[in-house]
Order: sequence, then structure tokens, then C-alpha cells
Amino acid sequence: MDKYVPLEIEDKWYGFWSDKGYFKADNTSAKPPFSIVIPPPNVTGSLHMGHALNNTLQDTIARYKRAKGFNVLWLPGCDHAGIATQNVVERELKKEGKKKADLGREEFVRRVWEWKEKYGATIMMQLRKLGSSCDWSRERFTMDEGLSEAVKEVFVRLYNEGLIYRGDYIVNWCPRCLTAISDIEVTHKDIAGHFYHIRYPYADGTGSIEVATTRPETMLGDSAVAVNPDDERYKHIKEGTMVILPETGRQIPIIKDSYVDKEFGTGAVKITPAHDPNDFEVGARHKLPVINVMHENGKMNEKAGENGKYSGMDRFEARKKLVETLKEQGYLVKIEDHKHAVGHCYRCETIVEPYVSAQWFVRIKPLADPAIRAVEDGTVKFTPDHWKKVYFEWMNNIKDWCISRQLWWGHRIPAWYCKDCGHITVSKTVPEKCEKCSGKNIRQDPDVLDTWFSSGLWPFSTLGWPEKTKDLAVFYPTSVLVTGWDILFFWVARMIMMGLKFMGKPPFYEVAINSLVGDSEGKKMSKSKGNVIDPLDIMKTYSADALRFTMVSLETQSRYIAFTEERTKGYAGFMNKIFNASKYTISNLGGMTEVDLAADKLKLPEKWILSGVNALSKKLTEYLDKYKFSETAAELYGFFWHDFCDWYIEMSKIELMKEDSEYKNIVKNVLLKVLKDSLIMLHPVVPFVTEEIYQNLPMNGKKESIMLEPWPEYSVRFNFAAEELSEMDDLMSLIFRIRQLRGDLEISPADKVEAYVAMEGRRTDMTVKFADIIQMLAKVSSFTGEPGDNRIIRPVTAAGNREIGRAGIDTSAVKDRAKVIANKEKKVSEIEKGISAVKNKLSNPNFVNNAMKKSIDEEQAKLGNYETDKKALLDFINDLKK
Repeated sequence: MDKYVPLEIEDKWYGFWSDKGYFKADNTSAKPPFSIVIPPPNVTGSLHMGHALNNTLQDTIARYKRAKGFNVLWLPGCDHAGIATQNVVERELKKEGKKKADLGREEFVRRVWEWKEKYGATIMMQLRKLGSSCDWSRERFTMDEGLSEAVKEVFVRLYNEGLIYRGDYIVNWCPRCLTAISDIEVTHKDIAGHFYHIRYPYADGTGSIEVATTRPETMLGDSAVAVNPDDERYKHIKEGTMVILPETGRQIPIIKDSYVDKEFGTGAVKITPAHDPNDFEVGARHKLPVINVMHENGKMNEKAGENGKYSGMDRFEARKKLVETLKEQGYLVKIEDHKHAVGHCYRCETIVEPYVSAQWFVRIKPLADPAIRAVEDGTVKFTPDHWKKVYFEWMNNIKDWCISRQLWWGHRIPAWYCKDCGHITVSKTVPEKCEKCSGKNIRQDPDVLDTWFSSGLWPFSTLGWPEKTKDLAVFYPTSVLVTGWDILFFWVARMIMMGLKFMGKPPFYEVAINSLVGDSEGKKMSKSKGNVIDPLDIMKTYSADALRFTMVSLETQSRYIAFTEERTKGYAGFMNKIFNASKYTISNLGGMTEVDLAADKLKLPEKWILSGVNALSKKLTEYLDKYKFSETAAELYGFFWHDFCDWYIEMSKIELMKEDSEYKNIVKNVLLKVLKDSLIMLHPVVPFVTEEIYQNLPMNGKKESIMLEPWPEYSVRFNFAAEELSEMDDLMSLIFRIRQLRGDLEISPADKVEAYVAMEGRRTDMTVKFADIIQMLAKVSSFTGEPGDNRIIRPVTAAGNREIGRAGIDTSAVKDRAKVIANKEKKVSEIEKGISAVKNKLSNPNFVNNAMKKSIDEEQAKLGNYETDKKALLDFINDLKK
């Protein structure tokens, strides 16, 4: 085996796997199917840490399931990302001094396709660098011809069933993107704003009524003032009493509606149906006029103020000017500071504006109800289970979905308007004439569908629906969806609704929700914070395998995980350990002949390590089947580094160094089996380094690739008696105690020592049975059973904190006793400072009375540990001073 150079082996083996077709699923296979669809990244995107986590987890599952004998389809693809992609291309045009209007729709769309063909494959290539074993022969794009047909099919069917409708409704409007966006595409941020208290005079001059608003510029579109009919303060006011709307000259009525919270403020609220969703509902109940005072770009229109006084002003500029005027005219009562949640566009972060316009909607409740039942009855399961509650909260309060977007890039709405009779023809194909009056003066709706509309069909549209394809028959429903919790509503819920509606089955049976990747403090990564880490840089520096292992180790199914480069650096060391330990093992397998590893031929160390790798298979199978990723990484790391490398490989050297050992061949067979099984179980997480090592294994029956190796199944033949294996645990405890004493006494690893050992009960003969192992691993020259006057003796404790004997080292082995004593006294001083700090904290009434019990318990435990460590150090100092 050559030197470990990650970048070289990654390119080499990914190309090999691709060329051999190992990633391809077979819809004629007799193997049980296992399918996953990738959460399609935006075509505009490049690989970020969230992609690195999510796709590592998916790939780990896919590779594991292949090893378990499944016919695995991991289907890749990209989302056309309407708003995001259109924005990117518009920015490119801006560099040329052009706007999309200069090109016209057809030419602009052509330019977007051109951009997609040139740059759209970037993230797909980056996923390959990560090692993603997707079936690239089935790669899809949400605007592929087949997927476009599926979108039209769904739209037409829902429209014909009355589940899609068009109407003038209030929507979330982005003045920057110039399009409607759905409720869940609005990000709410807490903003320091104001409450403006404004006086509206009664038309008869008898006084005024006071209202409060955070958006005074919208008052120019007020249609009424509302009070609660049960509010005693306004019982004397007749409904229909007119007030004068300042700065407009218009008279508007006072209405009574139970929507008004009589406990809030003055109990009187302005009603602006065109610019507030609640007001829109109130206005509809009272048949109030809808007065829109803004243009689509957020500037005030000709209805803004008397004679269009504020027309052309930006909404925030108009707010400032209007408030000044109201103050001058005596209508402004007061301004209060007020922190409130303000909706922002999730794409461009512009403050959204509630806005009335003609839009298309999905009547969502008939689709939501079956999707709720599917989760309630366990047909669809969430991991972790608590996300079910979040899903229900949203689904039970779901509102109709606004699906039209005022964009040019996307799936154009398949609806045509007749200019002669006004009828709307909805069709999968371009109609030649109006289906009602047969007139040919028809035009297509200019809007496109929400990106999430096509994404919601992803699990079945990518498999060929609406055609009845073999892929659809074999791989739908898919087995599991692995995705972040941030798109639970955007995507997961909508896929469940659409899958049940059009396939009669859910799109997947399990949803494994993964964390979002934060910085070292667990905070969200963003360019503005300067804490973004590029996974491509991390892979280049440390290797794809090191990044993958980091991601799997971090995935604890919490909301956020804290990524640190230092952790990946540590796991890069683990990759080197895997490589170098394997290289050493392989170099010592020469001359090996394969033999059956029967129990009666094996010594304790071989039984112990074979039992360990056997138990590892059982644990990993359980963990991976339940998507317990961090536990998977911890088991792999612990077994390979500690059990295999630190203990068994070191013990195996005893036999390997013997010239005339017949048992040496069995040790070589055990080394090979444990290494091979370990590599196969490591492979789903770290595919590149394991393939490189596997190709160098000297064994018969080796496959063309580690990807073709079956998962090591748990075997009862290697399930040795716990009583027998406990002897190995006790032996390791003895060696650990001697090593610990050596470290405490600062004895050089090169110096061998005489060890005092007195084991108890059934372990009294341990130094006889395992003398060679103890001597080699603990660097012991000889044993004595005499305590002696100058020996530092400590108990040997094994699992369960049971004492199984005592071990010691003579202080004569310490070369510089004064230096060792000084070092320990320094540590005692440091611990005393810690003890003092904790005691001060625990005696502080502010801490004790206000801290949570958990925090107090932690401090008390810390104090106990300090006291224990101090006593141990003082004991050493006293022993060394004798």
C-alpha cells in the first residue's frame, strides 16, 4: 500500500464506482427495493454544510442498504428554484446594462435555460466529490419535460375537482421580487418599530376616535374603523357613524365586529382591507370597499392621499412624511416604541406587504385531512417522533395555498383567458379556442407556479408519473425521506398530501429529520455573520471521508449541531489511523493460509476481538435501521481505534514476532477477518479510504469492490460466553492501572519496570496466564508479589467499579522524584483554586436561589471531582516523599 493521499484516491475510486455502474438501481431485480429521493438542491446552488450533512446521511443509508442486499435507488436531481434562479439571471443581465423586459419573456426564459445548462450542474458535481452514490442515470430536473407533464396533469385534475381556484385575495407580496409568496415563505423577524396613535375626527364635529397602527402609510386605504360590539366604551356609538380619514378627505364608517380585541389599546382599530389579511376578512363580512394605495413595487399609487399627494413615494418614505403631516395637523396623539415581528421575503429579505391581487390557490383542507390521518395512524413515521407534533400543529391550522407567482421562470400556469367572454380554459395542452364560446381570442395566464408545487410531486413525478412506468411500480412509495426540519412544511407536508391524492399511497413511510448545521457555537451560518464554512475547502484540506465522519458523528437529531474544523481535523487523524493500521496489518499477513476459526482453536484475545466485531455488526444494524447516526460513528470509532488498534493489534504482535508459532496463522486469519468486517462496516460512512484498503486485502474470494461485499451479519458462533470475555476486560483493567501508574510517576515509555501485582479471587493466576501480554503492553520487565516499603500501590478496578486486585510500581523507577513531586504540587494548587471558585459559587445566595437544580448539581459534582483528584495527588506526593 502506498502513502495515504485522500484527493488521489477519492477521484480514482469515485470514477471506478461510476464506470462499473454500482450506483444504478435495477427495476427488474429480485432483491427487495429500497428507494430514496434526494431533497433537490436549487439549480443555482453550490454545496454548503447543510447539503454535506444531509447527503452524507443519505449516502450512509444507501451504501448500508446495498450491503444488506437491497436493490437501492437513490434518485438525484435539482429544483428549478423560480425566484432564486430568475434573480441570478437578472443580475447577470444587469451587468450587461439590461433588464428582463428588454429581452421579452421568450428570450429571457431561453437565457435562463442557457444559464442552467452552463452552471446548473455545479452542485451535482460537488455531490460527487462528497462521495454521493446516486443513480445519475436517473437524474431529474423539476422542469424536465416529464416532470412538466406531471405538473400540468396535477393542476388540471385539481382544477376540475374544484380544488384549485382563482380570485382576488390578500397575499404576501414581495416588492423586490414582484411576486406573491406563500405564508411559509415569509420569515418573521423581530424589528424595533413604533405604535402610532392617530385621531380620526367624527364627521359631525362632536369629537374623535383614536386608533393605533404600526403602518400609518396604509391608513390612506382605510375603509372603516372597527370596535367590538361588547365594548362598553363604544356602546353609545351607532354602527355607521362616520369619521373623517385624515389626509384623504374621505368619510369612513365605524363598524362593530367581534374580531376587535377590546382589551388591546383603545379598542378601536383601523380597517384596511387591501393591506392587512385580517382586515380583508372583516371587510368581506361588512362589504367594505378594497382600496389599494400601493403599486407592486412598494411605492404609493395615485390613491395615496388627497389628489394623490403621496403618489410615487416609497412606502417608508411616505410613512415618514405622513407622520410629520399628521403631527403638524394635530391628528398624531403619540408615538410608542414597539418591538414586533415583521414578515420578510425568505429569498431577498425585503419586508413583505399584504397586498390584494388576483391569484391562484389550492383549496388545501381536503388534501390536508388524509395527510394528517396518515401520520396519526403510523403509516408515515417521523424520526425523531416529536416532529409529529409540529407537523400536526401546522396541518390542523393550514390555510389555502397561494400557488401563483409573478415570474417568468417556472411552470407556466396552464390556464387561458378568453378576451371575448371572459371564460378561463384550463388544459394540459394549448387550446385552439375558448371551450365556452369557441372564440380564438385567448391568452395564457402570465404567472408561473410556486416552485414547491412541482417539488411536492417529486417522489412520483421523478419515477415517470403520470405514465405507469416500471420504476414507479418498483420504487414507489419510497422507503425513507432524509431532510432538514426547516422544510417540513415547505416540502414534506406537501409531498405527503400530493402523494396520497394522486398515488393513493404516501410518498414514503419514514421521514428522518436531520439537524441544521451551525457554527462552533451552534448558531446559524450566514454570510452576513462571516461564519460560513465551505465544505469543499474542508474536503480539500482534510478529505471527504473526514468531513463525512464528522457529519455522521455530529448528527444527534437536535435542531442545530455545532460544526468545528478542529473536529474534522481530529477525524482526519482517524482516517490516517485506519489507513496505517490496515497497512501494518496487511504487511503482516504474508504466508497466511485460510483456516476455520473454531472456538476450540482460539485463545482469549482472539475470542474477545471476534466477539467485539460480531457485536459491532449487531449494534450498527440496530443504529442504522433507526437512523442513529452519532451512535453509529461512536461505535465505529471506539471499536476500530481502541479495541482493534490499541489492544488487539498490539497483543497480536506477540504471536506475529514468534518464529515457530503455529498459532500465528490463526492470529493472521483473525486480523484479516476483523479488518475486512471493520472496513465493510466503516464503508457507508467513509467510502474512499475503505475501498483503497479493501483493494489491497490479500484474500481469496475478494469482490471487485467493497461495494459488493455483504454486510457482516451477527453470528452466534462468535458470541462467546460473557464469563469468558470478562477475563479479558479484567486483564485490560490491570494493564490500564499499571500504565496509569507509569504516567502518574512520569516514567518514560522506553523504561521497563518491575510491577507488583496481587490479583484476587479467580484472577490470581493472571500474571502467569497472560505474562507476555502484560509485559508487552504495560512495559513490565518482571512481576513481584511482595508489596515492599517503597512501592506505590493502587487498587485495580474493573467494570462495575469492582476491585479485582492491586498493582504497584517501586518509587526507585522514578528518575527525578523532586520534579514529579513539584509537578503534582502545582496541580494541587490549581485544583485548590477550582475548589475555592466552586465553593464561592455554591455559597452565593443569588446563584443557589436562582439557578436551576441541574446547574447546582453540576457544580456540586464538580466539587466532588476536584476533591477526589486532590486526594489522589496528595497520596502520590506522600508516597514519593517516604
